[in-house]
Amino acid sequence: MAEVAFYRDEALPFLEAKRCTRSDLAYQKHFHEEYSVGLIHLGRTRAWCDGAVHQVEQGRVISFPPLMLHACQPESDTDWSYSMLFIRTEWLKLLEGGEAKRLDMPYLPGDGKNEACAALIRAVTDALAEGVTPLAAETALAELVQTLAGPGGDDRGHARRLLGERKHAKRVRDYLQAHYLDRVTLEQLEQATGVSRFHLIRLFKRESHLPPHAYQNLLRINHAKAELAKRRPIADIAVEAGYHDQSHFSRAFARIVGATPGKYAGSR
Repeated sequence: MAEVAFYRDEALPFLEAKRCTRSDLAYQKHFHEEYSVGLIHLGRTRAWCDGAVHQVEQGRVISFPPLMLHACQPESDTDWSYSMLFIRTEWLKLLEGGEAKRLDMPYLPGDGKNEACAALIRAVTDALAEGVTPLAAETALAELVQTLAGPGGDDRGHARRLLGERKHAKRVRDYLQAHYLDRVTLEQLEQATGVSRFHLIRLFKRESHLPPHAYQNLLRINHAKAELAKRRPIADIAVEAGYHDQSHFSRAFARIVGATPGKYAGSR
């Protein structure tokens, strides 16, 4: 198997699977537009998420809601491999309201749920990797999400989120999400929020753990992932995402995704 491999099925546009065996790959702080859930096959990692740190051991499952900042640092003295599923939010809207709310924070399932979730992550990933029917992959995916969102008294390690968004930080995020391909300036963010640009930077970093330009860059990389999956020319996507130097785009993309744009686009 390749060190980093992605699997998709055209019949399941809301789902992507990733397998990684690179022990030297440590991710910077980043987020996904999708709900993401992963399983560590070998090794262990320190998982930073929204200001909290979790020690995640071999065999454990961890999940992150969309747009939540996180990072992983695998232990250097162990072999390392994991699988990750990325599930688009439009598919998750099929869940009942109460179930969907239970996916709105990152967590490590307790022992009772963990074993069931781990088996289902393997089932979904294997189905995509082996090209079996989309029905098999989506059935396992539905069972996984229902297990994660279902009741259970043994969940642990929830990261506590602040109740409610800070309105100004939210306005910055909303503006960047609407204009991430544009050459956004601090003056524009100042006008969108009514807050001085100097205070705005401090506020946004405190609430989002990243400065606005880094947040915009993550949005651009996520956009590039979606466009690469459509088999568009890499050079065109690089320019569209604001990278006029393709080598710069390739390095920035690999730091976040774990694979070059060409390798990502070539994954089936």
